[in-house]
Amino acid sequence: MARPGADGGPPRHELPEIDAAAMTAARWADRLVAAARERGATRWEAFLAPVPERLRDAGLRELRATALRARAAYGPKDSIRDALPEEVVEPFRDALDLLLKAIAREENRR
Repeated sequence: MARPGADGGPPRHELPEIDAAAMTAARWADRLVAAARERGATRWEAFLAPVPERLRDAGLRELRATALRARAAYGPKDSIRDALPEEVVEPFRDALDLLLKAIAREENRR
């Protein structure tokens, strides 16, 4: 796991909007992992398992990559929507979108 600021970006504590969005997404990711476990969706559980910790600890570059990879789980043909409950799937998607927008704003600011 990358140390905050180790990827050339500012430390996460200096990016409160991004840090807050990442922590919100991490909480929803925890819920998704639990839902996958409860439903026996081992494929999605394995895919999602590293996501919460990465969202909590990653530097800016890795954080963006993690969010994009997690967002890819909402594919048109193969989607976590088909396997996990909507009440956790949709808020996680929304949290990822907010995080990616916050990262884009920071990258444009730089």
